[in-house]
Amino acid sequence: MLDIVVQTESQERHVRVSADELAGLVRRIGDDGDRFLVVQRIPDLPDVFAQVWHKSGGDYTLEYRDGAADRHFQTMVDVPEAVIAAITGWARQEAGWDGGLTWSPLDMGPAHEVPPLDLDEDERAELEQRVRLELLGGYASRAELAELAEEYLVTKERRPVSREQAAALADRLWVERVAEQVAWQGETDPERLTRAFASLERAGVTARENFTCCRSCGESEIGGAGAPDARGFVYFHTQCTDSAAAGHGLMLLYGGFDGSSETTASIGREVVAALEAVGLHTEWDRDPGRAITVTPLDWSRRLVG
Repeated sequence: MLDIVVQTESQERHVRVSADELAGLVRRIGDDGDRFLVVQRIPDLPDVFAQVWHKSGGDYTLEYRDGAADRHFQTMVDVPEAVIAAITGWARQEAGWDGGLTWSPLDMGPAHEVPPLDLDEDERAELEQRVRLELLGGYASRAELAELAEEYLVTKERRPVSREQAAALADRLWVERVAEQVAWQGETDPERLTRAFASLERAGVTARENFTCCRSCGESEIGGAGAPDARGFVYFHTQCTDSAAAGHGLMLLYGGFDGSSETTASIGREVVAALEAVGLHTEWDRDPGRAITVTPLDWSRRLVG
């Protein structure tokens, strides 16, 4: 798999695709509403991306940017195979991936200076603390963090953080968190959790991470979130994520779609078995009316973007 996220014009989001899947997405573009792809590496970094635009019957416009505005380049390619090779090499950070193509620098104009935040010390600390908590959860993208930063201190009388200021703050804190991740070794507990959820999904149990804002919304939406023939479900909502990130363990909600306590208990046993199979410890008294708690838990979730 390639450690990339591919976003399409139609707002599809493909995370960690194979080289063949990437090739299929490149070959697909060209029709109205489906003419470009934006590709970011995992973890996403500000102003580091590749993108391609294509209209059926014409050439492919391929670009990449490597941080600063003077590191933004473009080339024209007449066949999809050259685009696929270049983006695959870029994704893998292979030496010489950009060779064989004629690149031209794109003049993006002078960099716009973002004014400093006009906040007192307490407001600044409160805002940064809220953004950092979302970062610790590990599910938000840079764009979502920027939106949070822009809206968090808004009142009827005041909008103290502009969109540009919010993006700059989110990017600064994001890069700090990415730097922290460098020291992490091996598979983390959230990655073990994802592996357990994937095995449950394959076994016919709808399994969703960071799903909806609360239990009420989760219960009303989980039925439509998975395969129509799913036997049951397990999920945790964003408040559960916040609790896990704060070091309080992770509460999992589960059940059977037939509404019976017997099915719910059976799904609970499957969930516990899947978690223990990947090395996670659970607390559950086998009562179908009680949640499963994953604890102890080191919530070190690597950022995607």
